[in-house]
Amino acid sequence: MAAHRKPRQRSTGGGKARTAATIALAGAATATGFDGTGHAEPQLTPGQVKAKVDKLYQEAEAATEKYNGAKEKAEAAGQRLKDLQDQAARKEERLNSARDALGSVAAAQYRAGGLDPAMQLALSDDPDRYLENAEFVERAGNRQNATVAGVREQLREIEQLRGAAHIELTSLKSRRTELKQHKKTITGKLGSARQLLSRLDPQERSRPGVSPDRATRSTGPRDTLTAPGAAPSQAPSSRASAAVAYAYQKLGSPYVWGATGPNAFDCSGLVQAAYRAAGVSLPRTTYSQIAAGRRVSRSELLPGDLVFFYAGISHVGIYVGNGRMIHAPNSSAPVRVAPLDEMPYAGATRVV
Repeated sequence: MAAHRKPRQRSTGGGKARTAATIALAGAATATGFDGTGHAEPQLTPGQVKAKVDKLYQEAEAATEKYNGAKEKAEAAGQRLKDLQDQAARKEERLNSARDALGSVAAAQYRAGGLDPAMQLALSDDPDRYLENAEFVERAGNRQNATVAGVREQLREIEQLRGAAHIELTSLKSRRTELKQHKKTITGKLGSARQLLSRLDPQERSRPGVSPDRATRSTGPRDTLTAPGAAPSQAPSSRASAAVAYAYQKLGSPYVWGATGPNAFDCSGLVQAAYRAAGVSLPRTTYSQIAAGRRVSRSELLPGDLVFFYAGISHVGIYVGNGRMIHAPNSSAPVRVAPLDEMPYAGATRVV
């Protein structure tokens, strides 16, 4: 009879080692994309990072202009609501006065026993004054009737004002919700841009074409209508000249989305502030500013003209001559002089 052999026991440690190796290989396969479901993100070149960052900044600026528009409408709705509330409060004061007057009349009638005024006169000890007093009572009755009618009209007007105020309050709430949405979009885009730039070492970020704030920032004189070294150009008006002078004074100011100065700006905020300093009131957003004056061709540009960029009209600058403008680029760069060809040109407007 053949001898029975004991079955060989498997090593517990060896099994754990093989399991760990299997998991490690599976992880390696996932990381390299062998399973088709995941892979490490490819390494971007500095130029590719710049392109992505520029796109994120442009999208953030488009959202900024929508934010500015929603904020402008929210402020207008808030002002209309306040005006309506003030009107309603004034009418309620007059209504309370009229009600007090009616209450006094009613109390006097009650104290007099509630008799009809004509009967009271008929029973008077002074019949010689009957006709005169009867005429007075009739006038008093007419005035009382007019007071009652006035109260009713005031009540109707107050209800109308309250209805209009409710509409404005609904509009205000809607605009505030819209503001939060645009703010979330802006901060998300800017956060993504910062994250992308953090992949580059300081030397790569400082190279021209990667960090736009170092590429085209101007430090030229601020007392001329043109960029440094350009041939002089004549502004179409003293106000346009004043707006350009203001823009030069703000070179180096930081870009802050939603800001209109005096120490920080976004693109349309700089334009609005420059013309406000020149005594001209402009709308808040690029979408409205392009319609605020007479459209001019690129060949007709003069200092002070507003120049717009991108198909969605999401960026604006102030032309200063020699194919250059002053603008607030984005959060990566301060207010600066830059060539018009820096972005896709969309059109121009002459305000004054």
